[in-house]
Amino acid sequence: MYIKVKVQAGAKKEIVTKKSDNAYNISVKEPSERNLANTRVREIIASIYKINIKLVRIISGHQSPSKILSLNITE
Repeated sequence: MYIKVKVQAGAKKEIVTKKSDNAYNISVKEPSERNLANTRVREIIASIYKINIKLVRIISGHQSPSKILSLNITE
């Protein structure tokens, strides 16, 4: 399953807005340096879908605000 995420790093508040079934706008307090914002985004998506963070991978957009994440959900 693929999720599109638009990230705002270094925000004052942490806000998650669902745009559609597989698209989110996420604001995180962590800065974009040292992969901190990416890790927090993975934690948030993992908690939304109630899966382990290890099952959430960033496919594209590692250094971009627009990201595509892959969720390895086996049902």
